[in-house]
Amino acid sequence: MSRSIIKTSKAPAPVGPYSQAVSCGNILYVSGQIPLDPESGELVGNSFAEQCHRVLLNLKIILEAGGSGLERVLKVTIYMKNLAQFGELNEIYSEYFDVSKPA
Repeated sequence: MSRSIIKTSKAPAPVGPYSQAVSCGNILYVSGQIPLDPESGELVGNSFAEQCHRVLLNLKIILEAGGSGLERVLKVTIYMKNLAQFGELNEIYSEYFDVSKPA
């Protein structure tokens, strides 16, 4: 099975030796995201909410560059520093995954 590297300038460039995403057959694997601005490469957002939106937007952009979308995501893993913000995260997350909720 052939694999393809997915790269888009609309999302942040990788900060290490990895790809934004790799497709193999009809499966797309997306690298972990942090709240980086695609143009400057700098961390964005003064609030937790702004950073969550940036991460999820970066994910959406990379998925679309790979011919997929948020509605096709099967699994999401989120690492949080402050679990007190879990409710806020869930509200923002629901804006992006409103119908087809991943595992």
